[in-house]
Amino acid sequence: MKINDDLKEYIEENIFPEYSKNESTHNIEHIKYVINRSFKFADTVPNINYDMVYTIASYHDIGHHIDSKRHEIISAEIMSKDKNLKKFFSEKELKIMKDAIEDHRASSDHEPRSIYGKIVSTADRNNTVEACLRRSYFYHKKLHPEYDDKQIFEDCHFHLNDKFGKNGYAKFFFKDEEYENFLTDIRELLSDKNNFIEIQKNYINDLIAKGIIKE
Repeated sequence: MKINDDLKEYIEENIFPEYSKNESTHNIEHIKYVINRSFKFADTVPNINYDMVYTIASYHDIGHHIDSKRHEIISAEIMSKDKNLKKFFSEKELKIMKDAIEDHRASSDHEPRSIYGKIVSTADRNNTVEACLRRSYFYHKKLHPEYDDKQIFEDCHFHLNDKFGKNGYAKFFFKDEEYENFLTDIRELLSDKNNFIEIQKNYINDLIAKGIIKE
């Protein structure tokens, strides 16, 4: 697996810095996580284009700071309008990548239209309880700044149960033991609402107290 050096340099120098505009759960560390996970799943697919996989993962959340509710559409538009990418990809490849970014969101009402969409969608899923507790808290805090913490934690429980519960909408398109173990753990935690809220509250407060995150 080798990424075109010029493509990698362009994205690292011009696209990665844009993630400083996003909130902490969709920052450059998250993008690197999704890139690495994308490569892991891409390795199981014959004749996959790793340059496409890398680019899709690199752009998939770039529009999150503009509108989190439509970020997949905005991010896909930003990627497709980047004229510099025409040096590396055909129009057909750019269309596939645009579709993949549009399709990556867990709450999408349709299955990804290509294997590339399935790769980034799968790679974008949380696979630790800690990441879930942190990301859900800050997502709902940003979505409802008028809420107090009690309301935010209530929303987090509802949202995560809707997403990762037994009949949750989050789909996974590749076998992954880490994710399966995560599902077992998060579903057990979600089974007791009061316990979930207490654990999430203590976890967030601990991160704030240690200065790892800001209120």
